[in-house]
Amino acid sequence: MKLAPTKPTPAALGYRMPAEWEPHAATWLSWPRREGISFPGAFDRVLPTLRRMVEALLTSEPVCINVCNGAHEAEARTVLSGLPLEQLTFHRIPTNEPWCRDHGPIFLTRAPAGAGRLAIVDWDYNAWGGKYPPCDLDEVVPTRVGEVLRAPIFYPRMILEGGSIDVNGAGALLTSEACLLNPNRNPDLSRAEIEQRLRDYLGVTEILWLGDGIEGDDTDGHVDDLARFVSERTVVTVVEENRDDANYAPLQENLARLRAMKWDGAPFEVLTLPMPAKMVREDLRLPASYANFYIANECVLLPTFADANDTVAESTLAKIFPQRRIVPIDCTELIWGLGAFHCLTQQQPL
Repeated sequence: MKLAPTKPTPAALGYRMPAEWEPHAATWLSWPRREGISFPGAFDRVLPTLRRMVEALLTSEPVCINVCNGAHEAEARTVLSGLPLEQLTFHRIPTNEPWCRDHGPIFLTRAPAGAGRLAIVDWDYNAWGGKYPPCDLDEVVPTRVGEVLRAPIFYPRMILEGGSIDVNGAGALLTSEACLLNPNRNPDLSRAEIEQRLRDYLGVTEILWLGDGIEGDDTDGHVDDLARFVSERTVVTVVEENRDDANYAPLQENLARLRAMKWDGAPFEVLTLPMPAKMVREDLRLPASYANFYIANECVLLPTFADANDTVAESTLAKIFPQRRIVPIDCTELIWGLGAFHCLTQQQPL
């Protein structure tokens, strides 16, 4: 058995992982490197999408961007030239790839407000089951961020990516069996042991399991492509209407699981988002999903795919988040990196 440290856990100290819709102090990003592997042959075509993402975020909250060095920062500043950058801070925290949701810190908070409220969990990281070495720079990002913020850091000694979990901020956590129980992550930990680490280090009480992920998702089924909490008792999940599509059956099973779930003795309200039509590039199915939206303080970043269902997804989220602007941004190039806005972002709570 892989033993966790014996010092007091975050849960024992009163920490919890807030929901994404709770107030943010900032959004963290990791700027992609031209020599990275995320956007083969398409790096320059992705940059306008990144600019639009940062532009939208800067209207909502401060933005922190990890860069490798001065030259890397200069490249990012060139892309962002002309934007109001008063709320933008660059940090010299080198990364291998830009997927900050997965390699970045998981932030915790506890009452009361003030000194000692914020903490960081540094989960182990192996680039989605060892698929994309090297990941040595990405692996230490949470600790580097904790040093910048002078926040306490907890080490569960378990591999976990941020995109594989979603919380309602009140004790419920949503994840998938396909990812967290995959032997390429934590082969020495049982399901019960994984659940206990989640409770101890994220302050949750109820672990809710979905099944498989969508076709083309190289993360082995991250929940942020499948279903998301949008309030304490409301979950929105993607469904595929085409029975001939490979995503139809697994998404129907996940929908059935969600409708059967209970929390504090009552079922969740389950809402649905459509899926865009199948996207294929160089014989590779791309994991395009409207569930990969990001909830900022004043807006919601929605990935769109030049698809008829873009407007359906936008109107659905507008009803769910009436107090936030829905910002649709074309991700037909970004999705070539097999991720979208939720994968790129990590919220730092107030």
